[in-house]
Amino acid sequence: MARSKKTTSAKKTGPKTTGENRLPGDLDAGALVARMIRVDHAGEYGAVRIYEGQMAVLGKAAAGGAIAHMADQERDHLAAFEKLIRERRVRPTALTPLWHLGGFALGAATAALGPRAAMACTAAVEEVIDDHYAGQIAELGEDEADLRARMESYRADEIAHRDTAYDHGAREAPCYGVLSGAIRAGTRLAIWLSERV
Repeated sequence: MARSKKTTSAKKTGPKTTGENRLPGDLDAGALVARMIRVDHAGEYGAVRIYEGQMAVLGKAAAGGAIAHMADQERDHLAAFEKLIRERRVRPTALTPLWHLGGFALGAATAALGPRAAMACTAAVEEVIDDHYAGQIAELGEDEADLRARMESYRADEIAHRDTAYDHGAREAPCYGVLSGAIRAGTRLAIWLSERV
């Protein structure tokens, strides 16, 4: 009687390196990480500008200070990415002037519709950012453990921002479905552009 051979999965053990699963034509690990830092710097910059626009319309004490608290956390994230941009000599996106104006305008416009619309804006943006950070975290290997840990921490903050927005009535905003869908689509486009330009 012949013995059957057990098949084992080809699962790799040991540390995974960034970019080890890349295909021909994909970015190498260095370019991939630079793209991540570029887009995350742009995203945190845009988030700060959104909150600044909201506070300009609603006042700093809006929604019980929740907006000001979230803005402070985004400023901390931005400062960390500004440091990474310098340390790793990553070119920032050329679209920063657009995000400067567009972020503030989005924040001000949603706040003009009321505090719930401002929170709907936050919830929509943070839903996209949650997925965005999750994708980046999955691509980073043990060689980028510090960057991955930073992104995991920031992702947790963004999820908390989304939940805060829901707790403050985001879903009760006027035209919530349309507003939220448009902001999510715009955020995805801003990510795509900031990675490349």
